[in-house]
Amino acid sequence: MRFRYTGLDAALFRELFALGDDELLARGVRRVTADTRPGFPCRVSLEDAAPGESVLLLAFEHQPQASPYRSSGPIFVREAAKAAYDGSDFPPVFMGRLLSVRVYDREGMMVDADIAEGRQAETLFSRMLAQADVAYLHVHNAKRGCYAARVERA
Repeated sequence: MRFRYTGLDAALFRELFALGDDELLARGVRRVTADTRPGFPCRVSLEDAAPGESVLLLAFEHQPQASPYRSSGPIFVREAAKAAYDGSDFPPVFMGRLLSVRVYDREGMMVDADIAEGRQAETLFSRMLAQADVAYLHVHNAKRGCYAARVERA
């Protein structure tokens, strides 16, 4: 089975990068400088920021559907990220991370969940997306719980 991996739309965050640090803090957003790689996974480009790169850390509503599973959580966004990742190649940001996979139906109800290590996640994605009632998957970093990306059938 082929997959479609999608990052978040860069336009959602563009105006934030023009704000000063005090304005960002007033919105609950922090500008930080990446100091390790990996460690600052961008949710737009689906790659880790390089040391020295400016990123925003903010809460983002990744599961906006009106259901009991409506959810938001922390994400990083690279200032240099100009376009959302949208493709079938396994995102580099998933490598070497323990991933939590949440499975949703068309009504935004969670119907399954599991964990997998990095590249082995594709086997899990196949099993989950083979279920007829599954509409999409949300991948999170299992250790910190941060939303990572959406996965669908290609």
